[in-house]
Amino acid sequence: MRGMSLGYMGVETPFAREWETFGPEVLGMPLADAGSDGSVRLRMDDRHHRLSFHPGSRNRLAYIGWELPDEEALADATHELTQKGLSVFSGAEAEVADRAVSGFTWFNDNLGVRHELFYGQRNLARTFQAPRPMSGFVTGENGMGHVALAVPELSTSTAFYTRYLHFGVSDEVDGLLRLTFLHCNGRHHSLALMEMAGVHGILHLMVQVKELDDVGIAYDLCQSRRVQLSRTLGRHTNDRTVSFYMRTPSGFDVEYGWGAIEIDESHAATVFTTGSLWGHHNARLPPGAIESVESG
Repeated sequence: MRGMSLGYMGVETPFAREWETFGPEVLGMPLADAGSDGSVRLRMDDRHHRLSFHPGSRNRLAYIGWELPDEEALADATHELTQKGLSVFSGAEAEVADRAVSGFTWFNDNLGVRHELFYGQRNLARTFQAPRPMSGFVTGENGMGHVALAVPELSTSTAFYTRYLHFGVSDEVDGLLRLTFLHCNGRHHSLALMEMAGVHGILHLMVQVKELDDVGIAYDLCQSRRVQLSRTLGRHTNDRTVSFYMRTPSGFDVEYGWGAIEIDESHAATVFTTGSLWGHHNARLPPGAIESVESG
């Protein structure tokens, strides 16, 4: 779909209030004004907000927002999805206001994950200020990072995204773990799928900072604040990102990284046997820690 990028994400969680400190103090993301339901919302750039944490009884991925260039592109995408047999719905007026966008439509994927196609998110020009010293986040036309989802059957979910949303396959990992990495713009991947029998939900959100030192500073900060690490510092084989993974208050991970490559039409998909050149070792998780936040 023309000009699509990862624009925002919403999570339902009993621990929404914890994001009021975790977001600014650990991730370096300032607070936006609260949502109408009391949701905690975080900024990564001049957009009104990128992340929303809605109060709820369980940890649940509520929606993923994909940005399109304009109203015409949204209308074209909605028409195409409908013609292909998907049930597509218009965002309610209150939801459109909550997302701070001009309009959106939504549908569920093959596993019930809600995806929102939107345009016209509010931009508060030259207002972003990180709440702690850092260089800022890489967002722009390629979106705010990537989302990794657990899926019970990799081939079925990959087929859904390539058929309905025109994602391209960037790379695959076929080893102890099986993953597919999907792109919709110049970012190496905006969506990653990992096969996990009987599981579906969000595994992690990757955010990219502008300087390598920001990764190291955040890594030290997590250790000094006793934030649980789920994977140690390392570098990926496919997109070359240097990153580490931290467990968030809502059960999923944030991958905090730097240096991801961009791709173009000449990129050739590769099958790797491992996801990392070095590092990214599993860190010890507390008893009972969940491996993904369910969807639906």
